[in-house]
Amino acid sequence: MSNIDIRHAHALPADGARQAIEEVAAKLSERFGLQSSWVGDVLNFNGSGVDGAIELQPGAVRVTAKLGFLLSAMKGMVESEIQRVLQEKLG
Repeated sequence: MSNIDIRHAHALPADGARQAIEEVAAKLSERFGLQSSWVGDVLNFNGSGVDGAIELQPGAVRVTAKLGFLLSAMKGMVESEIQRVLQEKLG
């Protein structure tokens, strides 16, 4: 099992960042078939072979995930896709 831990800085107000995280989750859902739900300022997500969260922090978001056996082999691609979407949506 592999872990992902990405911190991405942003300059958006809290509402804007929350909306951007929703868009990130939608992209990841499209790409990886994830389901997600908010608990406070944390968007928890899970799907086949992945379990994680996107935490809204002041001036940053933090993405943590545990990848199952099959996705562990593609960890680099998964991390790159998350970083690309974060950059696209949060700047």
